[in-house]
Amino acid sequence: MLESIWFFLWGLLWAIYFMLDGFDLGLGTLMPFVARDDMEKRTVYRAMGPFWDGNEVWLITAGGVTFAAFPLAYAVMFSSLYSALMLLLFALIFRGVAMEFRGQIHHEKWKKVWDYSLTAGSFLAALLLGVAFANIFQGIPIDEKGVYQGSLITLLNPYGLLGGVLFVVMFALHGCIWLALKTEGPLHDRATTLASRLWTALLAAAVIFLAATWFATRLYDNYLENPLFFVVPILLIPIIAVSALVMTRVYISRTRWWEAWFASSLFIVGTTLFGVAGLYPHLLPSSINPAYSVTIHNAASSPLTLKIMLGVALTVIPVVIAYQAWVYHFFKDKIQPSDLAHDEGY
Repeated sequence: MLESIWFFLWGLLWAIYFMLDGFDLGLGTLMPFVARDDMEKRTVYRAMGPFWDGNEVWLITAGGVTFAAFPLAYAVMFSSLYSALMLLLFALIFRGVAMEFRGQIHHEKWKKVWDYSLTAGSFLAALLLGVAFANIFQGIPIDEKGVYQGSLITLLNPYGLLGGVLFVVMFALHGCIWLALKTEGPLHDRATTLASRLWTALLAAAVIFLAATWFATRLYDNYLENPLFFVVPILLIPIIAVSALVMTRVYISRTRWWEAWFASSLFIVGTTLFGVAGLYPHLLPSSINPAYSVTIHNAASSPLTLKIMLGVALTVIPVVIAYQAWVYHFFKDKIQPSDLAHDEGY
């Protein structure tokens, strides 16, 4: 029972991370396409500035839960996906450094270097997260000892890349909506136009990815083999995700940007939980032999550890949520020219 609870929490933490950090990854990716001059670029930085580092707390939390609740899964994941995760780490580092360094020297070339770093880091991070999770859904070539029998190129298979494209487009739409609700004027108008186009692209990417999932993974088989999952996730989670995607388009057309952002957030959470629930009870399925898979049963920590962690999580996570809710409330207003008096991102 404790293993199942922590499996759910593990998936939920990843979903929250994608929901929150997704919009600033999307903003960084989109900046060259929406920001025309230095003032608009500074507006993009300001739109994500107060939030991005707090959002990445959830990445650390998800990784920490993997390490503490499922140490074997952590070991196999970080050895199997080592190259991809190192690239992800460097992408996030360059992105964070760009936030801090861009305004330190008032020189055009200096700013361009960090603008490119922000865009490249954001795009690469979104792509690699999608590739990593798509490969987990598909199964990773790990043997009976948990040793990865492949390379970085192995991960860049068609299904993995489809997952990467899905994440890039999904985060780009999420960021575009955030930019629309935080800005006014020409930048807002461009974000509004682009949001409608990205929604269409996301719909196409989601349909193609779901169709490919039928052939490339056992997620649907897993639902059919577990009656409880057939009743609950198949009928509830996809309905929520699809409804959220439709409502995102409705709210975009009505220019109700906060509602559109929350609907986009719900779509990201629903999409993530649909995939994670389809894995149960596997954490890292083996594409070589299902018997070699890392599951919640053979990877979990001791019951005492899981109990202590559950108590800590139920105490600390609400505090983190309350703090972040306050930050989002405090910085909820649109960005004004007075907010750009200084070059700092926040």
